[in-house]
Amino acid sequence: MNSQTHQVRKNSRVSSRSVARFLLAFGPVLLLGGVGAGCAGTATRPSTGEAIDDGVVSTRVKTALLRDDGTPGTAIQVETFRGTVQLSGFVNTAAQKTRAVEIARATPGVASVVDNIVVKQ
Repeated sequence: MNSQTHQVRKNSRVSSRSVARFLLAFGPVLLLGGVGAGCAGTATRPSTGEAIDDGVVSTRVKTALLRDDGTPGTAIQVETFRGTVQLSGFVNTAAQKTRAVEIARATPGVASVVDNIVVKQ
């Protein structure tokens, strides 16, 4: 390997390190679209932080419903807006409906539950 090739490879490694450092430092800002840009919520749209929190709450509720033998977890849809969880879908019995609401209410981060689950007749 000649010295010129060695120098190019050495510079490439430095460039890779620089890019990695840049992405580590500014990656989260780039992903969120800049500091303060689009972060504030409105009456109908949550802030970025609220949206993340709501996603975590929805995931917790869905996981709890799937793990519970008394509910058909895949038949129940979960949506969260500012801590209010809305359950919807169709279940076979009133007991399944009641159990799903109980599970949602017991989940950390849930402020209230709106029950739109329908029992099949």
